[in-house]
Amino acid sequence: MFDNIRDHSLTVARVAEALLAGLAASKINGIKLPDTSLVMAGALLHDIAKTICLNSECDHARRGRDICLEHGFPAIGEIVREHVMLKDFSTDRYAQGIFFAKEIVYYADKRVRHDSIVSLDERMDYIIKRYGNNDQQRHHTIQKNFQRCQTLEYHLFSHINFSADDLADKVSTKSFL
Repeated sequence: MFDNIRDHSLTVARVAEALLAGLAASKINGIKLPDTSLVMAGALLHDIAKTICLNSECDHARRGRDICLEHGFPAIGEIVREHVMLKDFSTDRYAQGIFFAKEIVYYADKRVRHDSIVSLDERMDYIIKRYGNNDQQRHHTIQKNFQRCQTLEYHLFSHINFSADDLADKVSTKSFL
């Protein structure tokens, strides 16, 4: 894994950790939080195949899932597979404050460009420039994915004791190593 991808993954894990802490501080009615170990493993490994796939037609999310499956980690594999685009999207569940590990990692990844915490709009603009290939259909797909992420953000932060704009201030700078 290239150092920049490693640094990105560490920042995604820190964002995920801050989201979990915010949810934990705001939880009422005994709603169960996603498993912290699963969220952190998914965040740290979400780009496990990014280096392998950089110069090929390889789908890094799918290949990353396969790597996790090969090593006996199917739950982490599904998080890795869905960090780019969620298969299931449940505004009803989100409104109830129920979020799965894959949604926390998906959202955290969308807030981190390289190793900096940015807004969803900034991240979307970067993704379009980097991966859009001047293909309007691809741009539309990316924009639609980020619209879903904005909906997730709305619901997520309606259950957290700080705002999306305050996320960077809540992220710990301590090292996981």
